Amino acid sequence: MVGRLLGYQVVTGIIRCETGLRIGASSDSLEIGGLDNPIIVEPIHGMPYIPGSSLKGKMRSLLELAEGKFNPNGEPYSGAKYGGSIENCNISRLFGPHRNPNHKFGPSRLIVRDAHLTEEWKQLFISRKTELGNQFLDIKTENTINRNTGAARHPRHQERVPVGTEFDFEFVLRNFDWNEVFGNEEVDNLRVLADVMVKLEKDYLGGSGTRGYGKVIFTNVKVDGKPYDIHTRSFIEDGEQ
Repeated sequence: MVGRLLGYQVVTGIIRCETGLRIGASSDSLEIGGLDNPIIVEPIHGMPYIPGSSLKGKMRSLLELAEGKFNPNGEPYSGAKYGGSIENCNISRLFGPHRNPNHKFGPSRLIVRDAHLTEEWKQLFISRKTELGNQFLDIKTENTINRNTGAARHPRHQERVPVGTEFDFEFVLRNFDWNEVFGNEEVDNLRVLADVMVKLEKDYLGGSGTRGYGKVIFTNVKVDGKPYDIHTRSFIEDGEQ
């Protein structure tokens, strides 16, 4: 049974695109004469953003792969293999057990907010608006190569967030007084989150990552306002770089 909610740790910072980023919109948003593959944008202002669901899903999948815990059918890990033993399953504790209503893990510890453009990049987005549309986004043309003739064919146009774009992110860790045998959640949850953030930097976010898209890095990371190094999993003291 879940104990008391002890408090929250708020992890903030910036996600910077080191290569073009593509998180696709649904087919319902396609327009006549529009691009083949538009990216997801805010419905009112048309600004690109990173959905919290995309971030959380990618981080969960990386942690599942790293720990070798995933279902053979490709669905998210449910935690059932370990019979609800929370200390054995970082995945289920942080992200929640998938379709396992009888779990004993309690509420998911990790909350992932949508990541929106930083104020600087919002202003740049607005400044690039023209009568012909917004010239902020990157349009990349791709095609397939005929293996016999070497000719390019079937061109398709991919919309991407351009290199250098920055988004504000916020992750919230909920820490519970579950049971003394489960250890210090405040320390363990932050350690696991930092580890999977480093994995994401080495992997990719969004689509077409094996073709160069989606390399991101986390900068200016803070935990409750204190500078934090995700690579060493430690707080940065005054005077340290």
